[in-house]
Amino acid sequence: MENRIKVGVSTCLLGENVRYDGGHKLDRYVRDTLGEYMDFVSVCPEVECGMPVPREAMRLVGDSESPRLVTIRTQKDMTKQMLDWATIRVLQLESEDLCGYIFKSNSPSSGMERVKVYNDNGMPQKKGVGLFAKAFMERFPLLPTEEEGRLHDPRLRENFIESIFALKRWREIKKEGFTRGNLVAFHTCHKLQLMSHSITAYRAMGKLVAGNNEMPVNEQYRQYETLLLKALRLKCTVKKHTNVLQHMMGYFKKQLSPDEKRELLDVIFQYHGGMTPLIVPVTLFNHYVRKYHKSYLKKQTYLNPHPTALKLRNHA
Repeated sequence: MENRIKVGVSTCLLGENVRYDGGHKLDRYVRDTLGEYMDFVSVCPEVECGMPVPREAMRLVGDSESPRLVTIRTQKDMTKQMLDWATIRVLQLESEDLCGYIFKSNSPSSGMERVKVYNDNGMPQKKGVGLFAKAFMERFPLLPTEEEGRLHDPRLRENFIESIFALKRWREIKKEGFTRGNLVAFHTCHKLQLMSHSITAYRAMGKLVAGNNEMPVNEQYRQYETLLLKALRLKCTVKKHTNVLQHMMGYFKKQLSPDEKRELLDVIFQYHGGMTPLIVPVTLFNHYVRKYHKSYLKKQTYLNPHPTALKLRNHA
């Protein structure tokens, strides 16, 4: 990739002292590990909309579908100030070419889901969305988004980061020019990766690529991007990965020796049974791809969807 990936992130997760108590919520995985590959566009809704540091703590109250942002002690309603700023800020973020966003969990401004909303009796329900997070996701409904807490789940983390890198590759293809050849090449290289998310989605995208020569190419790209981002939102599972691994074996029918076939089948079986992580069969497949010069598989992003140093498949 020519450029580093740009990702939005809640400022406090980078260690900046912007929280209501003057502190931060540094997440070292986000700042130090992902920061090796990503350029962060940090956003602190409270500070950017004009609130001081430190400041009175706030919470969401009222209807969980359209809650108000209210200070806890003085009961000052900050909803309009936050929403007016958020409307402008999400428009500004369109020019940043973000490939994803990492929100601060449980925040009344930046929580992506299950934020506490208090009713008139002061009882909370975890049904809310932070005011800025909601505005952002409504403006960019298909952009990969996650909360820092959910990134500690190995499968959610792998899926989120895989989606970011896939979107970055798609954006770079678009920069080369809207041609049907580029679209076919992108879809071909991402075949197995898309299959690991959804066979149905992969087939629908294949039909779009192959059967719409009369469609304006710009429209074809627009529809493909929508299908791509929707497909990447569908979580991979052990069963889906196993199907892809078995599918890949078909490319080695004439090359693998009986012992190599048994070894590969054993490794796939062990992964399917939860005895080994995904990195084990993928590493073996990469070995056979190099050994038998499988140029088609060598181009498949499924085998290397993100930097190996991130070790995302060591726990998936």
